[in-house]
Amino acid sequence: MTKMNPGVDNYLAVGCGRCPLGGTPDCKVHNWPDVLAKLRTILLETALTEEVKWSVPCYTFDGKNVLIMSALKEYCALGFFKGVLLQDPEGVLIQSTKNMQAERQFRFTNVQQVAELEQVIKAYVQEAIEVEKAGLEVAYKETAQFDVPDELQTVFDEDPAFREAFQSLTPGRQRGYLLYFSGAKQSKTRISRIEKCMPQIFEGIGLHDRY
Repeated sequence: MTKMNPGVDNYLAVGCGRCPLGGTPDCKVHNWPDVLAKLRTILLETALTEEVKWSVPCYTFDGKNVLIMSALKEYCALGFFKGVLLQDPEGVLIQSTKNMQAERQFRFTNVQQVAELEQVIKAYVQEAIEVEKAGLEVAYKETAQFDVPDELQTVFDEDPAFREAFQSLTPGRQRGYLLYFSGAKQSKTRISRIEKCMPQIFEGIGLHDRY
């Protein structure tokens, strides 16, 4: 049985603190107190280790990240880091975005849903543990397989120095920018995102790097 981590107690009481709503009644954690508490109770009965990473509850096995618990505006979720490798015989796991390669989620909006899926959650957790024991890894798409938005290609053509700076980024940083730029529905938004990110790309900084 997993030992309770006091950091998770703080998360449930205050929130993750990653936005200005942390510690206030408007924090999204407070939208789902009963659901999060029930999910935690279930996870504490597994062989996972309860930790706090990225300011949210994270459950690991032998130091490997297995799943993360999070609260959003519309629902709260259990996200399996290697969910794509799970068999999902119940057909309950959700791919959060079309570009999400590895993670798959359980999503809940009430305690009854959690109670009904308790045994399924435990079975999926056990399968995820077996994935880690077997050393299985997700086969990620290569950076070259990601589409380059037309707007970005135009900038590359007009500014070879910028193209070289972008190509000098690590593959992970390149993918982060490509997904961010492509995620905008309107061309003008894609252009705005590219222009805003150009200075940090020239400095070799990733989209989510702290600097």
